[in-house]
Amino acid sequence: MPIVKIHKDNEIFKGDVKVNVNLVVQAGIKQFPFPHLKYKCGMGTCGTCVSKIISGEEYIDKPSWKEIKILKDKLKLGFRLTCQFRVYEDIEIEQ
Repeated sequence: MPIVKIHKDNEIFKGDVKVNVNLVVQAGIKQFPFPHLKYKCGMGTCGTCVSKIISGEEYIDKPSWKEIKILKDKLKLGFRLTCQFRVYEDIEIEQ
């Protein structure tokens, strides 16, 4: 099972998730990373769930057209919308 680490407010939260899981869906059903993950719409339109990928970028889906539209140049800096990708291996993010 992939391990997800979330850096938030000078703390690190760590937990296991199933392979091929979307973190916003997990939070929505009150499983890890709830309540540590910020999110709102879950549809890639509000940008609330924007996160910096610290490690594991190679283990998530490529950016969706929604991420390209919302994040623009921030994509090149390692930012992603957590509602738009699935986790396949260990990943570390910062919000």
